[in-house]
Formats: sequence, C-alpha cells, structure tokens
Amino acid sequence: MRWCLFAWTVIACGWPAPTTLPAAPPLTQQQGAEALRRAVDFFRQQVSIEGGYLWSYSSDLSLREGEGRASKTTAWVQPPGTPSVGEALLAAYRNTGDRYYLDSARETALALVTGQLKSGGWDYRIEFAAGDRQRYAYRSLGENAGSRNTTTLDDNTTQSALQFLMHIDQQLAFKHKQIHEAAVYALRSLLRAQYPNGGWPQRFAEYPDPDKFPVRKASYPDNWPPLHPDVDYRSYYTFNDNTIADTIALMLDAAVVYSEPAYRAAAIRAGDFIILSQMPDPQPAWAQQYNNQGHPAWARKFEPPAVTGGESQGVMTTLMMLYRRTGEKKFLEPIPRALAYLKASRLPDGKLARFYELKTNRPLYFTREYKLVYHDRDLPTHYGFQVSSKLDRISQQYQQLLERGPDKAPPGKPQVQRARLTPSLQAAAEKVVATLDDRGAWAEDGSLRYQADGKSPSRIISCTTFISNVELLSRFVGARP
Repeated sequence: MRWCLFAWTVIACGWPAPTTLPAAPPLTQQQGAEALRRAVDFFRQQVSIEGGYLWSYSSDLSLREGEGRASKTTAWVQPPGTPSVGEALLAAYRNTGDRYYLDSARETALALVTGQLKSGGWDYRIEFAAGDRQRYAYRSLGENAGSRNTTTLDDNTTQSALQFLMHIDQQLAFKHKQIHEAAVYALRSLLRAQYPNGGWPQRFAEYPDPDKFPVRKASYPDNWPPLHPDVDYRSYYTFNDNTIADTIALMLDAAVVYSEPAYRAAAIRAGDFIILSQMPDPQPAWAQQYNNQGHPAWARKFEPPAVTGGESQGVMTTLMMLYRRTGEKKFLEPIPRALAYLKASRLPDGKLARFYELKTNRPLYFTREYKLVYHDRDLPTHYGFQVSSKLDRISQQYQQLLERGPDKAPPGKPQVQRARLTPSLQAAAEKVVATLDDRGAWAEDGSLRYQADGKSPSRIISCTTFISNVELLSRFVGARP
C-alpha cells in the first residue's frame, strides 16, 4: 500500500523518470587527424634523438632501452626500433597525404644515414653523442671514424634499415642525395658480402675471400664436439633468426625498386644456397648455421650442430616466396622431402624440437647449467627449445602454389589504397584516441626488461604500440566513406 501511494505521488508531482546519459558523438576524421598529429609531435619532440628511436621508455622518459639499456643519445636499429618507426611515419603520409609525416619519415631516414657503417650496413644501435660516436666506423665521420665496423644481418637489423631507406628513396623519386647514396652503398655492400655459394653471414666487417669459402653441398661431420667450443660463428652461413630469408626478400624488392638485375640474381644465388645446404638423408632439412666446410656447427652455447625444426620451417617458406617471385620451380623441389621428414619428427604433443641430433634424430636440449642432454626436464627459459609446428599450413601453401603458379607480375611502387570507413575501423580509432594522454603519448601498463631490480617503471611508452596506433589512426584519417 505504501509503495502504491509513493508511485502515485511521483506521477502526480511530475517528477522525471531516470534517464541515461547521451552517448558521446562519434570521433570525426578531423579529430583523428588532430590526435595523430599530437602523437607524432610528441614522439618527434620528446622521444626522438635526431630522428632515431629505441624500443621502450618509462612514461616520464627517464629510462630507455632497446635490447639492452640505452642513454638519451642512443637509437636502436633492430625492429621495432628506428626503421620500424620510420615505416609507420611513411605509411601515415601515404594514408593522409599530409607532408608533415613525410618530413618526419625523412628525418628518421637521415638518422639511419648518420649511423651507417663503412662496411655498408648497421649495428644494432646508433650513438649520437660525440664521444660515443667516435668508437664506430660511421661513414658520416669520414677520416675521423672509429674502428667498430661490423654490419649485422641478425634479427633483421641491416635489412629493416635498408628496406625503409629504399621505400622512402622511392617515395622521394630518388632525388634525396644522402638517402639514395646510403641505400645504394648498402645494397652494393651486401652483394660483396655474399659468399660464393650464395649464403650470407650473420655479421661482417670485411668481404669474404672466395678461396676460403669453397662451394660445397651440406654434409654431416665425422664427429662434432658435445661441449661448446670457443669459436667465432659470425662468419658462418646463417639461417638463424631469418638472416638469409630477410636478405633474400630485401634483394628481390631492391631489384624492383631500382630496376637492377644484380639484386635479383643475388636473391636467386641465395636460393641456390638453400638447395645446396639441405642436409642429405636421413634428415633432409636444414641447420641453423654451417661452417665453410658445409657442416652444421656450434653458434652460441645453447645452439649446437643439429638439424633444426624451427628454422627449417622458415626456410621452406622462403623457398615458396622465391618461387612466387621468380617462377623458378627448382625452389619447390626440396620441400616435399623436408616436409615428410619433419612431420615424422614431431614430438608426441605435435610440436617440433628446435634441435635434432645429427644422424640419430634424437631431440637435443640443455639444462639450466647449459649441459647438452636428451631430455626437457630442466630447460633454460630464455630460449625456445621446442617450437610450434606450422607444417600443415606449409603443406597447404605448397599445394596452392603448385595449382596457382608464381606471381603474375612483380610488386611495384606501393599504391595508396584508402581504407573504407567501416564501423570496426571507427571503433578502433576511437579506442586509440581515448588512450592518448594530454602530452600526446600512449602510455600503458608495463615494465622495462633491462633495468636494475626495483628501477623498472609500472608505466611505459612502447614503440610497438606507437607504430600500431599511428598506422591504424592514419588509415582512419584517410578512409573513404
């Protein structure tokens, strides 16, 4: 009865019924453009060192790191460092047409030019402080250059830097002298660093003497040391971390960008090396690295001479890419034998061992004390000694290639294809803009990996996040209705 009286009173007095707050208006493309500009402004003015970038920063920018701690005058080349940020800025220009982003990308390209070594490529890092710079053989220092002159192809370092320089060189119609010369110099250095058999090393400071690197098919050594030897493996023919795969893709792209057949020929020679380095039966796959005798060899203390279930999958993907881009069927021929062997070598849970002992095919592992063993009960945690199997997908791709054939035409200059302004793109852009702080930074929960205990922050600024958000937001800004 009391409830009825109260309800009657509400109606009689005309009190308003509860209402929900109106929804926020949708983000406009103009608002997205303003947010994008603020984010890039912040990165250029507060985060950058002369156009160069690292991997991660504390939110207050007091702590910085790439694959290791870094100072305010250090940039990182290895992705997701400077070249990756440069590619995102170039994509922002292509998506929006705003030359501010082309200027930003050019600034980043010049940071790479400043850090190019006389050997032709790049180290993992670039130093901008005068005292630190003098240790390195930077081309830009001329006769005052230091002695550190090692180009690294490990972890897509030199390849990603050169790929970005090629892209912006093409965008600038090859008219920026410094950028164009740096790109061509690096490409010619890679040609000179290629071994007679078509392989490339993990790193180089000098070009190989052909007499020291005979062309030989891969074979099993009569024996191999079970203990890690003190050996410099940087000159070995290296598949580890996609070193050769990344260089092949780079050379194929360079052949198109510069209309230079020598780069395509280098990629094909590297494909011939892949065929040459396939191990004979009973393990017709590939090793991580080979010495100049064509034998699988030790690299780091947890990378023994072995046939690898990890890199072998990437090698097969590279062979298929070579066939697509060149039309040469010889690059498909090694795949069926490798697939059959690797499928038969899967572990009970369907995964592959990273390392299989030569000839016996027993999976190899290491203990936390780095003792080589046949069991996986005490593995170090910093390295994947078992890897996911992608063999079914590779088999499917192989069959599709047999049916479809190679690409009809090589890729040309990137064409700007404006995205459609879909509800999902709208929602994603709104989420990205909502997380931008007052400075124009995308700060997020996280930590820095290489700081001393107790010094890692709880909020960080990540280049990976910046790259992803800039690419997404620029697609939204340039999207067609």
